Amino acid sequence: MIEDFGGRVATVWSELRPTTRGLVERALQASNASSSQVRNVPYDPRADLELSRLLTALDDRALEPGASLDTEKGDQLKHVADTCAAVLQEKTQSAEVFAQLVRRAEHQRDYRRIDVLADALTSRFAPSEICELARSEDVVVRALANEALAQFPTSVLVGLLSDPVDSEIARDALRRQAMEYGSEDARQIINALDQVDEL
Repeated sequence: MIEDFGGRVATVWSELRPTTRGLVERALQASNASSSQVRNVPYDPRADLELSRLLTALDDRALEPGASLDTEKGDQLKHVADTCAAVLQEKTQSAEVFAQLVRRAEHQRDYRRIDVLADALTSRFAPSEICELARSEDVVVRALANEALAQFPTSVLVGLLSDPVDSEIARDALRRQAMEYGSEDARQIINALDQVDEL
């Protein structure tokens, strides 16, 4: 079936490790039963890159102008791509893959999926990974990351202040906590940081 989607998709599929290929095949079988079974599919974190490449190839094929796929093949292509995205959505811990999934959902105007991805941010990603997302060029990814950071405990954000890469983003999140959420702890920390800057 995969070979019917064109040369690039077939090439990416053939380059998958057997473990990853089996993962996709099991997810496809599970998705025919119910999407909640995707959560029970065993996952190899090294598969992130491979699944990301496969999803990109599938989505690119679906968007090709004049794609020579009949309706049935087009539906199958969409099903495989959506299943691949569902596995990544449930399992990924990669900031790059998360950004890819947000861009994909935004392109499809699937705002429910964007909400689900946003909910997964704080439970699945370390604060430093979320800071990486907050530096994204993609406006939606950046907004989701900034919102997630503003909801972290103040003590977690204080811990990021010593990191030269993440400190400015942590400081912005503390400002948001102070201004938008009325956090007195965050306000005191921001005031202290501002006083140090003035010295």
